[in-house]
Amino acid sequence: MIYQLRHTTRYSYSAPVTLCHNEARMLPRELPWQRCEASRIEILPHPAVCSERQDFFGNRILYFAIQDIHQALEVSVRTRLETRPRPALPIRLPGDWQGCRDTLASAAEKSCLQARLYRLDSPFVRRHARLADYAAVSFTPGRSLLEAAQDLNRRIFDEFTYDPSFTTLATPLLEVLEKRRGVCQDFAHLAIGCLRSVGLAARYVSGYLETFPAPGQPKLIGADASHAWLAVFLPGWGWLELDPTNGSLPAEQHIVVGWGRDYADVPPLSGVMSGGGDHSLDVAVDVIPEPPANSPGRAQHPPGTPLEPSSRPA
Repeated sequence: MIYQLRHTTRYSYSAPVTLCHNEARMLPRELPWQRCEASRIEILPHPAVCSERQDFFGNRILYFAIQDIHQALEVSVRTRLETRPRPALPIRLPGDWQGCRDTLASAAEKSCLQARLYRLDSPFVRRHARLADYAAVSFTPGRSLLEAAQDLNRRIFDEFTYDPSFTTLATPLLEVLEKRRGVCQDFAHLAIGCLRSVGLAARYVSGYLETFPAPGQPKLIGADASHAWLAVFLPGWGWLELDPTNGSLPAEQHIVVGWGRDYADVPPLSGVMSGGGDHSLDVAVDVIPEPPANSPGRAQHPPGTPLEPSSRPA
């Protein structure tokens, strides 16, 4: 699939901001199944300093600083990219999930050493006996890790209600477990907490998901949203992505921006500022599929603009 991705974040402040330093995680990752053209980035007001780097997890970070007095900030990123099918699942993994857990804990192989970071507690996900108890229904003795992880993914989808009004970023994970309600971020954190609580490695994945309007209705501009899911480490194979919000395995419609221990490692926009007072936030996201290359209705799109200060109009 080929997509045109647009993500615009606007802040309006009640008082002037004299200086701000920001990090944006809105640039998709380059992956074997995800190829990205150069992104077009527009920041208003025009930043005095702007650069790109990679963080500890390999995510693309756009740093910028604005030194002019302002009462509004707008950051817009447009990227044309191609997604392909994820690697085929293994027919089976040797041994059961307990054996995979023990291998992860003791193996000196590089991939296992790197994955162990994701077994530990993180700002929004802490291991707990209640999370282990919930996972235990799926992780029965002798069951394969692949089968058990997919069963946990399905159970969260079946047993929890998607409710945007129930949680905030500060809602404790055990409250999500008790009330059986939340949003994609909560369900990803819940699954990660369950997996870590039984000794496995799981990481948070931030990105976008192509959405579809109701039958007969047009797709609304700016109505898409960021999405969150997770990946569990399978020793000897790699990272298996799971989407508990939809009870599925991520496919070509899932666009990866970054990953980390939990949401705290991959917020779309974060920073510090001097002044500003109260603020309002408006976010618009579009995941727009292009028609196939041989389609007569396919529009011609210019290539992305490289990340250079001169390419971002003031």
